[in-house]
Amino acid sequence: MISEFLTEWHLSGLTVGLATFLIIGIFHPIVIKSEYYFGTACWKWFLVLGIALCAASIIVENTILSTLAGVAAFSSFWSIKEIFEQEERVRKGWFPSNPKRKKVTAEETPNP
Repeated sequence: MISEFLTEWHLSGLTVGLATFLIIGIFHPIVIKSEYYFGTACWKWFLVLGIALCAASIIVENTILSTLAGVAAFSSFWSIKEIFEQEERVRKGWFPSNPKRKKVTAEETPNP
């Protein structure tokens, strides 16, 4: 129903573009908050989420939803890299560190 409307009015591309913009924008603060509260150990969550969204992208028949699941999947994979870069930004003082979180050593959290 909605996809028919989007196709009829040639709005599929704009919809995917806007949704991609929002997905990427949403992942940015999620990465910041995840690193703040959980440190780099949460990179595994982004991996699992990315794999699940890849599977969803393959399973879903609707082209727009499948595309958006793929965009979210690879945004999740990109977030793994960003978690470790966020740790570096915190170390440089660009973002606050969480004084209540236990410090994790490099040996405890492998860098992918």
